[in-house]
Amino acid sequence: MSNATRLAGQGLCPTPFFQEDLFPTTGGFTQGRLCSDILGPSCCLPCPQTDWVYPDNFNTITDSASWINVASMACSVFLIVSFAVLPIEKTHRHYLSVCLAIGVTLMQLGFIIPLGAKPSQCHNSITPNDQNSNVVCALSGAFLIAGGWCGVMWVFMRSLALHLQICWQVVIGKSFMWGALAAGWGIPAIGLTVAMVFSGVSFRFGDTCHINHKNSLADLWIPLLVFAGITVIVQFSTFGYCIKVYLASLQDDSTTTNSSGMRSYNNSLRGTISPRQAYRRVRRVLELQWRGIAIVLLIVADVVFFAVVFVFMDDLETSILKSPTKSEDWLACLVKTGGDKNACLSFANSLVVNEATVMSVLILLSLNGVWCILLLGRFSMFTGWYEMIMGKVRPNNEFISADVRAYKDPSSYEMLSRDRESGKTPEPLTSQPITPLSPPVAKSGRETPDYFGREARYKSPARSFSNPKPPQGHGWDPEATQARPYIYPGMDPLSMNKI
Repeated sequence: MSNATRLAGQGLCPTPFFQEDLFPTTGGFTQGRLCSDILGPSCCLPCPQTDWVYPDNFNTITDSASWINVASMACSVFLIVSFAVLPIEKTHRHYLSVCLAIGVTLMQLGFIIPLGAKPSQCHNSITPNDQNSNVVCALSGAFLIAGGWCGVMWVFMRSLALHLQICWQVVIGKSFMWGALAAGWGIPAIGLTVAMVFSGVSFRFGDTCHINHKNSLADLWIPLLVFAGITVIVQFSTFGYCIKVYLASLQDDSTTTNSSGMRSYNNSLRGTISPRQAYRRVRRVLELQWRGIAIVLLIVADVVFFAVVFVFMDDLETSILKSPTKSEDWLACLVKTGGDKNACLSFANSLVVNEATVMSVLILLSLNGVWCILLLGRFSMFTGWYEMIMGKVRPNNEFISADVRAYKDPSSYEMLSRDRESGKTPEPLTSQPITPLSPPVAKSGRETPDYFGREARYKSPARSFSNPKPPQGHGWDPEATQARPYIYPGMDPLSMNKI
């Protein structure tokens, strides 16, 4: 703001304050004004308010956190695209991991959109913009709330799935999947709608809009903390069960490693296995799921920290509005120094959340994409992309498969092998094009055989006794012995081997 504008809006208020009566009561987030009548008329602090209660490098901190989000966003996009494009043996994708990565990406969009749009934080000299007066504010605040909800819900689903598998031996199937998809996306949609309607978002610090104080406890922070608390309880109850199984395995002095073959399948899963066997089963699950456990704890810690800091910030703001005398020394310092905020920062420290805490919250939220690629990503994704790119740039890749390149001998092609069997000399490679009609297949990795894709011809062995006919060429006469003949009236060959 220019000095002329400041003088025009100051009225009866001392520098640097503005008289509230000289500004319209509509437009922007009027409830976000910081005004007090201690100085006589209702005088308001200039917008943005954070410029007066934090040092000059505070904007640098918020911008740095946004640029960290850019790098984190690149990690999240790489992870999601890898899940969508690469084969499953390269990514080991699962809908719980894919949905969690999408939720983290939504949260990062809340910081990246303002970084590119450079929105105006203030509607006028004393009023911040909100979702109704600024589109960028609405988008950034909505993405931030939706990302927070999605992150909490999908880490809750991961912890619940792990708890059911370890503690209750429940096989996660399609019923759980559809229920998780409905809850993981439906509850965040409801939470976002309620928060935007009953609280709204506005510029509170930095270029990203955050939820307003009004009704924020009931429509966002308490439900969010409830699901986060349930996630922590479920996760630590799973840990407690694992510790219990481990301690029981230490006291198990049995030497058997397998259950009796007479036990049924259901009994072998529940209550009949030894403590050592239960420990081995739990250990195998933990070895496969430790990445998911780590990402659950990290994201829950970030969301809880973020919620606690904002609730504490709202409490400080409310206490200042209810008891203006708490800020009397700071206001008097600003009037005495003519608006020199740096000289009065010592009085403002007790009125706001300290700079280090705000910086920690922003940086931790910005690193969620990095945690996702470190814990949900795999090195095989990079090798998968390399193999895919190399396969595309090779010539004639639409005719030559990767399996054929592993064989250097041209005689493995069916056409050349037929020529050699017939005694003919094959034509030179330059005059006769070679087409790999049926090259030998080189399988890589673990693959289930195709038992139903082709019909195999059965060739009976020469000395097979599984056939009801007597063996040929052995001269065995059943009439010369007391043995029962092979073929007798009423014989049913299909029921011979029935138990």
